[in-house]
Amino acid sequence: MSGRFVEIVNDKRHLAAERGFLTISEGHTEIARIPLDAIDTLILNAYGLTYTNSLLVRLAEEKIPVVVCGNNHLPKAYLLPIDGHYKQGAIMDAQAQASIPLKKRLWQQIIKNKLGQQASLLSFIGENPLRIIELIAKVKSGDPDNCEAQAARIYWPLLLGPQFKRDQEKPGINGLLNYGYIVLRSAVVRAIVCAGLHPTIGLFHKNILNPMRLGDDLMEAFRPFVDMRVYVLVKNGIRDLSNDEKKCFVELMDMNLPSSRGATEMGYCIQSLAISLAQVFLSEKKNLELPKIMQKMDWINLQHVKRL
Repeated sequence: MSGRFVEIVNDKRHLAAERGFLTISEGHTEIARIPLDAIDTLILNAYGLTYTNSLLVRLAEEKIPVVVCGNNHLPKAYLLPIDGHYKQGAIMDAQAQASIPLKKRLWQQIIKNKLGQQASLLSFIGENPLRIIELIAKVKSGDPDNCEAQAARIYWPLLLGPQFKRDQEKPGINGLLNYGYIVLRSAVVRAIVCAGLHPTIGLFHKNILNPMRLGDDLMEAFRPFVDMRVYVLVKNGIRDLSNDEKKCFVELMDMNLPSSRGATEMGYCIQSLAISLAQVFLSEKKNLELPKIMQKMDWINLQHVKRL
């Protein structure tokens, strides 16, 4: 893994950069020191934080995105480095000029992979995935029939119970999902920037108010792995977000997924997907590097939560 997520959740902390380290202080006392090259993403999730401009500059130089969260734990701002990749100009030109048929074909690949993982997860927990498997074969270029949404209506009640409804504004289980997706989205956006891509130019998502449209596109392939973590937490009677539960999602980035290179950490799988997309835009590759569909042993390994 190239680094780790560092989240600041306590008030009255001061952050600064010193000799290649992120320093965290309270008052005049330094309480932590973390090498900048060991950080994937810095998440600011507390009020009353202060930090220096020199820290933000050093984070940008190290290509470390910063996520600023509100009181609902959802991100309110992303700070991203401008200089992400040595071929950035050529890659962004190709990304901006990508044809609609190409974008639709890539979206089809992502949705088929996502639905395949959802079906595999349902099968692993003892639910019947047949209806989702049938939808996979119906996913056309661009998913014009919205098979993704049809699958979601089948998937959520089977995974988290018939009373569960996905609602980003609600706490409890939805709060667990929200935070897991924040961690995932941050990892995906970092990979996008490091691959020389622009996170605003998406394949499918088109909301002009969303500056992370490509991030929301690519993270779809990894959502079922977050869902699995939430399923395990709920099975263990945990329905509310605490610092311990946050760690469960952060450590997920270090878990192995099946890939074309064998068992590969999720963080590297995310990076491989972003790099492969850049290669597709440059006509160096035809297909995305997506995780292989999980098998029973893969889910067994992924469901392990250290604190439980």
